[in-house]
Amino acid sequence: MRTPRSGRPPRRSRGASPAGREGAVPAGACWLFGTHAVAAALANPNRVFQRLLVTEPEHPALLAAKEAGAVIRIEPEIVQRARLDDMLGEDAVHQGVAVLVKALPNLTLEEALERPGPVLVLDQVTDPRNVGAILRSAAAFGAACLVVQDRNAPEETAVLAKAASGALETVPMVREVNLSRAIEALQKGGCWTVGLDAGGGLLDGPSFKGRRVALVLGAEGKGLRRLTRESCDEIAGLYMPGEMESLNVSVAAAVGLYELARERMPSTYQPPATKKPT
Repeated sequence: MRTPRSGRPPRRSRGASPAGREGAVPAGACWLFGTHAVAAALANPNRVFQRLLVTEPEHPALLAAKEAGAVIRIEPEIVQRARLDDMLGEDAVHQGVAVLVKALPNLTLEEALERPGPVLVLDQVTDPRNVGAILRSAAAFGAACLVVQDRNAPEETAVLAKAASGALETVPMVREVNLSRAIEALQKGGCWTVGLDAGGGLLDGPSFKGRRVALVLGAEGKGLRRLTRESCDEIAGLYMPGEMESLNVSVAAAVGLYELARERMPSTYQPPATKKPT
């Protein structure tokens, strides 16, 4: 779980408020909805809860959190699905559960780097669904943290949390004012920074054996900004033999993380679905 020690206070969320008046969001808080996002939040000891709404007493989100060893620290309110629709908006895929939480404290880069694994750095990637999907891949491939530029990254919102499918609670999202300085700090902290962009060599995970890598990705269309690109130790691209010349940034992040994970993968590893009985 994310465990801030010193850190900075959470920023006030600028995300859109839910549709209904009852769903108005206090400063520094946000609604999370959907089974995976809520279950993960309930299992996070660093979360501060204000309300928990469910459409049934034994909602799957509650059961999943309890199975993960969590103690539900807030009394659920049983509500009708229509009430959630009104509060969150009819387009919200809430799956019958929503929780009002305070935003997580911001970890410092130094704190986040105490976690093992590669680092992801996003250069002005602003779409919350993309950032959420990247967090999900970061959790799947064992990344230490996600570093973003404070003023050019989405706030902690329900949309981001749902796309992250629980990873918002487990992968620290470090907000930095100056991305070039953050990259420099990563380098001083022992990371080899690789900009994922055209015009370089081929990203080859096993070639980084023994080195901790920070993978830097730019926004779709724009790519890496010049100063960000120049700050990286090297530029590398993905092997794409097909006709498409680019990928969605969240897909590129997942492929890049997998490539880095190959260096750490045990020779005896088998995906859980294909493991043979012992």
